[in-house]
Amino acid sequence: MSGKPKIQEFKTLGKVVTRIRDDLNNHNYVLMFAYNGTGKTRLSMEFKEAGKKKAGKDTLYFNAFTEDLFYWHNDLQGDSERYLNINSASAFFSGFKELALEEKIFAFLERYADFDFKIDYEDWRVRFSRGDEQNIKVSRGEQNIFIWCIYLAICELVIDGHESYSWVKNLYIDDPISSLDDNKAIAVASDLAQILKKGKGKVKAVVSTHHGLFFNVMYNELKNHSTKTHFYHRANNSEIYTLRSTDETPFFHHVATLSELRRAVEADQIYTYHFNVLRSIMEKTAIFFGLKGFSNCIHGLEDEVLYTRALNLLSHGKYSIYEPHEMVDDTKDLFKKIYSAFLERYRFELPELTHQQEPQK
Repeated sequence: MSGKPKIQEFKTLGKVVTRIRDDLNNHNYVLMFAYNGTGKTRLSMEFKEAGKKKAGKDTLYFNAFTEDLFYWHNDLQGDSERYLNINSASAFFSGFKELALEEKIFAFLERYADFDFKIDYEDWRVRFSRGDEQNIKVSRGEQNIFIWCIYLAICELVIDGHESYSWVKNLYIDDPISSLDDNKAIAVASDLAQILKKGKGKVKAVVSTHHGLFFNVMYNELKNHSTKTHFYHRANNSEIYTLRSTDETPFFHHVATLSELRRAVEADQIYTYHFNVLRSIMEKTAIFFGLKGFSNCIHGLEDEVLYTRALNLLSHGKYSIYEPHEMVDDTKDLFKKIYSAFLERYRFELPELTHQQEPQK
């Protein structure tokens, strides 16, 4: 097996879409791991639009826009008539009223949640209950999982070839598990994989996620079913998009994150949120090696206790990747020492996330 996996660069999202659609011509599924903030949702919409230009429409997608098809009536005056409105004008609900999908939806929902629901097809409203409590407002996470269960129920209809969804040639699913814990993430990934495998490639699918556990479960479920996998990346403030194949090498997203930190260190562009990132990696490493905590991953420094306290303090700030603040020089030096000592002890082989070849125009 030859060297490092190939990295392709693209100047536009449209070119990325062309590559993904080419992948689907030769594979049943495309899996992509990508961090938040890299344009995953925009990519899914570009993919959908490309299908509309060719065939009118060919993609049933699930992303942040899908969740926007549902919105709450909170009854602020009486505080008793709370229900979820459905935007029935969307193609997402083609034939929805005639199909009466409650039973299919509930078959998935009962695996993840403990509430019930009733759909009013005349007014396109959903009312929720739990035990004797009626018209309850479920949490944001529960709402999202309810919407996801609707999508799974529709996916079953697509796979079964139901005429109401005969226009669907591709499924595009972006981060369905943003509010789920790890146990539910595993269950969601497993359920989705079983539905896709049932279709045996009759309907193609793209799945993108920032959740490492979800990605790995999907990969293990689908790796023997004609699946192409990528690490999708866009550097901060860059308009260059990259796809790095992960088919032939084990995929660990924290390794890619360490590569990002290395680039920040080498460019001397280290921001406050990088402390949060480094601590997160150390915590995962400590768990892997059976250590008590991240502080056990700080080695070879003059005063390891001092550096542990510094990292603990600095990593608790509410630093945002969307409003980055560059560190002062003294803090940069501290970060570099901790980072370098960590890599000296735990010798990860860090991949190049980009290369110097001319990107596709």
